Amino acid sequence: MTIKVPTVKKYIVRLSKEERKELNELIRKGKSQAKQQLKARILLKADVSKQGEGWSDSKIIKALNTSASMVYRVRQQLVEEGIEAVLSRKQRATPAIPQIFDGEKEARLIQLACSEAPAGQARWTLNLLANKVVALKIVDTASPSTVGRVLKKHAQAPPQTAVGHPAGAKQRICSGDGRCAGNLHASARS
Repeated sequence: MTIKVPTVKKYIVRLSKEERKELNELIRKGKSQAKQQLKARILLKADVSKQGEGWSDSKIIKALNTSASMVYRVRQQLVEEGIEAVLSRKQRATPAIPQIFDGEKEARLIQLACSEAPAGQARWTLNLLANKVVALKIVDTASPSTVGRVLKKHAQAPPQTAVGHPAGAKQRICSGDGRCAGNLHASARS
């Protein structure tokens, strides 16, 4: 019985003088992201041109404390897409997690949260709201934490008149130079 071992295509890195200069400058400055610097180091070590070191993958992995897949992917990306693709971060075409609430659904959730609480409840809880938006088919599924984030995003501070003065029933007497004498009892206030 023979076992077929898949062959891995070997990507050979050959950098021009300008590319080597760009990579060395990137590392020397040290202002770029750590992953970007690691990729630059991999390319410099893997370079088989006259100026390059031409290290093997195992030697690069050991020296830079990285994985075999990282070295392979960097080599592959350089050969297939070029040095700019290796050093730039790929933008996602779609967000990692699609939003559950869009503008209309958020408005309906806020309207629901501002309405009267269900019978037997003093107020809306996040669990109640999450269950209600699913029951009303506003969204297919919603967790209490998602509902909380949406409501927090649209939260408004109550007006100062509704809250009252932060000093409460006490007032302080202050002299002209800004020093305060202490709290004034309610009976002494005019």
